[in-house]
Amino acid sequence: MNTLGLTAVQSVLCLGAHSDDIEIGCGGTVLKLADTNPGLKVHWVVFSAVGDRANEAKASAARFLARAGAKTVELHQFRDGFFPGEHTKIKTYFEELKSRVQPDVIFTHTRADLHQDHRVVCELTWNTFRNHLVLEYEVPKWDGDLGTPNVFVHLEERHADEKIAILMECFGTQRGKRWFDAETFAGLMRLRAMECNAPARRAEAFYGRKVVV
Repeated sequence: MNTLGLTAVQSVLCLGAHSDDIEIGCGGTVLKLADTNPGLKVHWVVFSAVGDRANEAKASAARFLARAGAKTVELHQFRDGFFPGEHTKIKTYFEELKSRVQPDVIFTHTRADLHQDHRVVCELTWNTFRNHLVLEYEVPKWDGDLGTPNVFVHLEERHADEKIAILMECFGTQRGKRWFDAETFAGLMRLRAMECNAPARRAEAFYGRKVVV
């Protein structure tokens, strides 16, 4: 299996529809990048974070980005569940964001995600950032829309454990959902590690639809 490194990555843009999406989809990778690449710049955007969920998003981002060299966290209040109807407003924001951020890597939702908000964020990511490495992350949920990713990031066990701990400690509003538990997050990372033969038995997986080597 061929392996490409991420040691040259100095800036990343993380896009999430809701306040726990980035953390679930690429939290372990962000932690690894921050430890591997001193001075890493992270721009972290949550499109729907209101009330308690906004407070959770702030607390979680602070912990995931604690070891990053520089970080910018933006929380917005687009209506949860109605992103298709908010398309023009979200598109306008993307265009403004493009003028401010030129990251090495963008993490966003996958286009095959069955949640309508997730799909809008993915669509506008590709529509806006046309000369960037875009990696689409996966979010497990009841829809059963997990697919066959083609990009894998090996994680150290400590990064996987830290990811799960932050998720369980920061997102009290979500802990009542039967899918939101440590077993779900650990199980998916173990499964993806098996698929890519990760030494530490932990990995996150992504869809790299256009990758220039």
